[in-house]
Amino acid sequence: MQIIVSGLIFGCIYALAALGLVLIFKTTEVVNFAHGEMAMVTTFISYVFLSSFGFSYITSLLLALLFAAAFGLVVYLVFMKRVQSAPHLNQIVLTLGLFMLFNGLAGLIWGYQPLSFPEAIEGEPFQLGSVFITSNELFILGLTILLMLLFFLVFRFTKQGLAMRAASQDIGAAELMGIKVSSVFMGTWALGTILGGIAGMMTAPITFLSPNMMGEILIIAFAAAVLGGFISLPGAVLGGLIVGVFENLVSYYIAPEMKIVFTFLLIIVVLYIRPQGIFGGSKIVKKV
Repeated sequence: MQIIVSGLIFGCIYALAALGLVLIFKTTEVVNFAHGEMAMVTTFISYVFLSSFGFSYITSLLLALLFAAAFGLVVYLVFMKRVQSAPHLNQIVLTLGLFMLFNGLAGLIWGYQPLSFPEAIEGEPFQLGSVFITSNELFILGLTILLMLLFFLVFRFTKQGLAMRAASQDIGAAELMGIKVSSVFMGTWALGTILGGIAGMMTAPITFLSPNMMGEILIIAFAAAVLGGFISLPGAVLGGLIVGVFENLVSYYIAPEMKIVFTFLLIIVVLYIRPQGIFGGSKIVKKV
């Protein structure tokens, strides 16, 4: 039970990162390979507010998330908007270039020496039944559930959510209905970067803060998104939780260094049985 609960906590972090990936892809059809590095930069900004300005954790988190929203807007307006109509391969190469750019700039500014990053809630573990859990782990779990509910309400009951759903289904039809698709894409990139930033700030206390800290997290988040269907927000969350528990079981019963191997083996098996992922549906392509 302890292994499963610990896996769920890691799964929440994967789910938050996967949510940002899926949100951007679902709306704009761009696979953002720079997602992890944008999350890492946001986490470093939070660290600057904590260490250099002496702000509290909550204040630093909120300011860093404001930075994340602006960061996502700038990336979209300066880079991604230019290739919005370009082939998908061009978009992928551009995001890979941004990955290298942000990683290199972070190394030049903050160095590659791992830094200690505080938890959201400090404290010793306490026992719930047969399971030991910390207040910070409960915070991560609660935050993930809260964001899931928030996104459900936004997509289901708000005009912005309806516009995102319309743009994801047919950009041309959405524009004809008066939806400003460019504004929708700007909001999507801002929200996706915020989700990545939250995942980064939850990851840093576990792995230490460094320019390379999100490398493995991004790979697992991609795996979780693919497992869930890559176009489904609930699928991204479920995929993250499944992967988190599964890799924890593999680490304990087989070997920690084999967790990625077995995780991708699981994904291969699932996709062999259901190629579109757990929540993915068949895509209808119209031909004239």
